[in-house]
Amino acid sequence: MYYMAYRLNAAGIKPKLFGYCVTVESWARCTARLKRFIDSNCQDRPYIVVTHSLGSVFTRAVLPFLSHQPTACFFLAPPTQACHAARRLSQRWWYRLLAGEIGQLLADQAFMSALPIPQMLTKIYAGNAGLMGSLSPFGEEQNDGILTVNETTLTGAKQLIVPSLHAFIMNNRAIIDNIINETARLTAA
Repeated sequence: MYYMAYRLNAAGIKPKLFGYCVTVESWARCTARLKRFIDSNCQDRPYIVVTHSLGSVFTRAVLPFLSHQPTACFFLAPPTQACHAARRLSQRWWYRLLAGEIGQLLADQAFMSALPIPQMLTKIYAGNAGLMGSLSPFGEEQNDGILTVNETTLTGAKQLIVPSLHAFIMNNRAIIDNIINETARLTAA
């Protein structure tokens, strides 16, 4: 996210980065930290939220509890349902060890379905540069190597599909430019 933060900063958008470690943090601790982070950094100023992957899950969970709502949410490669990869890996000991409680929640459809839907402008960026065909665990579905495009859809959210892999989607210039342009449009309104 550092390249994206650099580009956003150069465009006059002042990013604040939030880090987490799913291996050692619980869901409750991580979401509580995110709420405090947003509340203390954004206060009464207009702001946007830009997340990658699991960050969108945390963000959706804390949105109803924030003292001041964001103007918009930009989610890069967000799992919006119990994704195929998490469901497939959730029973493996090494996945449980590395992904912790949070990784197990990603495999739980009831949990993922219960997450709040953002009520502000929300844009989703999904990658489609993953392997497709008989050698792919996703078959013929467009994917970013971790999530299928369908696993990133969210009711009411606009979606932009880009030729990118999951781990590199935040470096996609078209996405960064789109976030800059959307933010400029929102602040001009």
